[in-house]
Amino acid sequence: MNYDQVISTLKGKANPENVAGMARFGIASTGTLGVSVPKIRKLAKEIGCDHKMAQKLWKSGIHEAKLLAAFVDQVDLVTEKQLEDWVLDFDSWDICDQVISNLFDKTPWAYTKAYEWVKRDEEFVRRAGFVLMAALSVHDKKAYNSEFVKFFPEIKKGATDERNFVKKAVNWALRQIGKRNLELNKLAIKTGEELLKMDSKSARWIASDAIRELKVKAEKLISV
Repeated sequence: MNYDQVISTLKGKANPENVAGMARFGIASTGTLGVSVPKIRKLAKEIGCDHKMAQKLWKSGIHEAKLLAAFVDQVDLVTEKQLEDWVLDFDSWDICDQVISNLFDKTPWAYTKAYEWVKRDEEFVRRAGFVLMAALSVHDKKAYNSEFVKFFPEIKKGATDERNFVKKAVNWALRQIGKRNLELNKLAIKTGEELLKMDSKSARWIASDAIRELKVKAEKLISV
């Protein structure tokens, strides 16, 4: 299947009703076809791994084509420059989250970019940094606790960002790190308790939401 055939296939699956529904969840309708993620993943399996195809799809201007690009790209061919170029193109939470959790978190620069991006001002670049923290805590099974302990100070700093897509990613990172094991769970709850004391509505929301889930997870971890 060549590039033109892939684009034609995506357009053939377009669903205007889905576009309207996606807009209600904060996904811009411009360049969006309304194709569901399961259908995009199915198409990705038909295409197979193809780095050159991924580059073309990313530049297409089509929302679903960008998602498809993350699913078919070859992680061993991804460069640091690609990470920096693509993160600047992030314009919705789903593009950000899917690209991070399906591609970027598997690259050699994942931990470095997490630290770098959470310090950036752009909303979706900063979100990408925290989503990387969350994705790595789930997917990097061999990482030591020390790698994630280093994230807690950045989570505390980022918690005061009132922007919706950032604070939700901070919350996600805190929760996922705290679910990894009992030691990290205790440190995540401690971080949450520190956030509760901050003069920040965003930090307090992040903390109260995360602590509830982390305490439930703590009980499960203890019983194992």
